[in-house]
Amino acid sequence: MEYPLIRRIVPPIVKLWVRDVTGLENVPKEGPFIIAANHSSYFDHFAVMSIFFPFLDKKIHFIAKKEHFDSLHQKLWHSYFEPIPIDRNAGDKALDTAISFLKEGKIIAIYPEGTRTLTGELQRGKTGVARLVLGAQVPVVPVGLVGTFDILPKGKYIPRLRRASMHIGKPMAFDRYFGKKVTKELLHAITDEVMECIASLCRKKYPHERMTGMAK
Repeated sequence: MEYPLIRRIVPPIVKLWVRDVTGLENVPKEGPFIIAANHSSYFDHFAVMSIFFPFLDKKIHFIAKKEHFDSLHQKLWHSYFEPIPIDRNAGDKALDTAISFLKEGKIIAIYPEGTRTLTGELQRGKTGVARLVLGAQVPVVPVGLVGTFDILPKGKYIPRLRRASMHIGKPMAFDRYFGKKVTKELLHAITDEVMECIASLCRKKYPHERMTGMAK
């Protein structure tokens, strides 16, 4: 049995915090896709895994920065999430691995902001999610997490007993961009479209307007 500890123990514990989940019916039961969520807390990993894994009964591979594997306790902490370590200064290898996983029918989870927010507000999205979309030609399932920053903000290690919620949007298809030349404008257009949807789901304002003038 895969992930026996997470399956049996972690989801019921996480539900002490995450009691409101909407949009679970939007999650595809078949085929590969990308889970893209806002990132406010280490607790986000547990929230995403504890909702998606029991529903899908499939492994979910998180993309995580390589600094999370510098010490033993960090390795143990992240080992539950089938992580793909990424060097933010040279992330092509990790993205290539994630694309290959998607092409094999697997599920990848990514935080487009790249790192946890220090304020609870959304940050500008990085283009990793767009590169995955174009490389694997799969949909994105946007996720808005509300309240996780108050539970376990960056720099804290003991979760507070606060309420959180998860709001899952409908899969986002980007077929209209497949086959087009990959440019910075195209990457940012896809990234900002994903982030705007996440912003709506988590009730935050995305601080950067989407690029205009992209060919449809």
